[in-house]
Amino acid sequence: MQTSEQQSSVRPRIGIPVRLSSSQNADARVGEANELFDFIVELVRDAGAEPVLLDASFTDEAGRLAAELRSLNGVLLPGGGDLDPRLYGEEATEACYDVNPDQDRLDLAVARGSLDAGLPTLGICRGHQLLNVAYGGTLIQDMHPSLVEHNGLTPAEGELSAWAWHDVELSPDSKVAGLYGSRDSVRIASGHHQAVARVGDGLVVTAVAEDGTVEALEDPQRWVASVQWHPEASQLPEEERLAPFKAFVEVCRTLRPVA
Repeated sequence: MQTSEQQSSVRPRIGIPVRLSSSQNADARVGEANELFDFIVELVRDAGAEPVLLDASFTDEAGRLAAELRSLNGVLLPGGGDLDPRLYGEEATEACYDVNPDQDRLDLAVARGSLDAGLPTLGICRGHQLLNVAYGGTLIQDMHPSLVEHNGLTPAEGELSAWAWHDVELSPDSKVAGLYGSRDSVRIASGHHQAVARVGDGLVVTAVAEDGTVEALEDPQRWVASVQWHPEASQLPEEERLAPFKAFVEVCRTLRPVA
């Protein structure tokens, strides 16, 4: 049996579903999402965990994903293109981009498998929207302009987007507040054109923007939380980028001790 010191030195294994759309896609947002995915993998590793990349092969063989999830200590659901609106009972509008059925199948399988396995689960941007849909919620397919800018600027080729920056208030004692050292507000890097519409059953809202946009969700019955923003944005100070990932790694280590 490992001592507490030995357990703290072992790296928790955190599953992350890979991005399946090519960066060569004509829509520059795809390449940017892939770069942000790489940032997340690096931050999880720098935070003291071992990233475990889950690709589409895990959904091809019955039981393989469930077996892999049993070996993990947590799951992180990253950003990316838009979910197929048919998943929440709507037809797609022209505003939707990079709708990829294989990506939806992988991400939803990982999300639902993680929930079934009781793993700590964190969603970021698309991952936030994905969790809401997995809980039976719906999305706004394209947000109307409001007093808060959410989408930022479309990047020039080879450049990261100029984020929209704004503050969000965090609910006291919420899981997301805990990722930020129990702060009551945080300035965020925002880059999304969709948002939560109807909140999924069993989820509660723990952060909102000034215009009412749902910025964070959590399941009060287990460690499941999500944020609409991008804590991995490279324009943030390095310590501030790393802090929520370190906090999530510690959640995974505590709730699912490393064997």
